Amino acid sequence: MRKIILASKSPRRQELLKDIVTDFLIDPSDAQEVVPAYTTAEDIPQLLAKLKACDISKKHPDDIVIGSDTLVISDGAVLTKPRDDAHAFEMLRMLSGKTHKVITGCAIKCGEKERTFSVETVVEFYKLTDAEINEYIKTGDCIDKAGAYGIQSYGKTLVKSISGDYFNVVGLPVARLKRELDVFMAEI
Repeated sequence: MRKIILASKSPRRQELLKDIVTDFLIDPSDAQEVVPAYTTAEDIPQLLAKLKACDISKKHPDDIVIGSDTLVISDGAVLTKPRDDAHAFEMLRMLSGKTHKVITGCAIKCGEKERTFSVETVVEFYKLTDAEINEYIKTGDCIDKAGAYGIQSYGKTLVKSISGDYFNVVGLPVARLKRELDVFMAEI
């Protein structure tokens, strides 16, 4: 029987995957996230998800590996995880009062067979004061999240509106992943 392996150390992804897969293993990828210069911002999450799935699939060639990557795009700038509090402040200032895109790429791989997709959600932030940004940064919630915020925690107080899949913003578009995984498993 094939095992399902999540190639991510994200506790949010692990919790979300439990909603659609009852039994899976966790084996985070530590592959170098190198993106070719010609890659569009919108394609980066899918490319990195595939890179992670391929990396872990080498160790588990007969199992089903799920890779995922999330990033935020604001005014053409790609926002990944902040390096430190100052970088988080800079990102949150950039997002303040604006609309941005959250894109999560997913890859499913088993042996030579693979399936990739991405989901995009549009998020609008309230206009934030420096004090509000600093208050949020002090929670420590922003450091390990793309765009320096977590919509599932205190970061929800920054969000004015959302258009699209909420769980995509958390880090895993579970409804789409379930459908893609069902098709993938039927084909292998």
